[in-house]
Amino acid sequence: MKAKNTFNWFRKIALAEGVSFLVLLFIAMPLKYMADMPTAVRIVGGLHGLLFIGFMVMAFEVKRETGKDWAWIGKAFLASILPFGTFVMDRQWKKEEAALVG
Repeated sequence: MKAKNTFNWFRKIALAEGVSFLVLLFIAMPLKYMADMPTAVRIVGGLHGLLFIGFMVMAFEVKRETGKDWAWIGKAFLASILPFGTFVMDRQWKKEEAALVG
């Protein structure tokens, strides 16, 4: 039960991290460089950084609780640094979460 709950939180944080990354790339960065508004990057970048740290902490918690291998951590990390990566991986993560007992 605990592993399934951890995996669910991991997926929620992954989606929030993915949204923050897209906002940073497609809204805050253009505002900084095209409209001379660097505050957007400072705010969204800070939030994205916190969500990324939370994402990685939860990924390691999922690994610890479910026995996932290091390749799984590598895929999670790669998904977090590619635009839309966490959204693409969420389908797989949802199947993995559903397969957990509890």
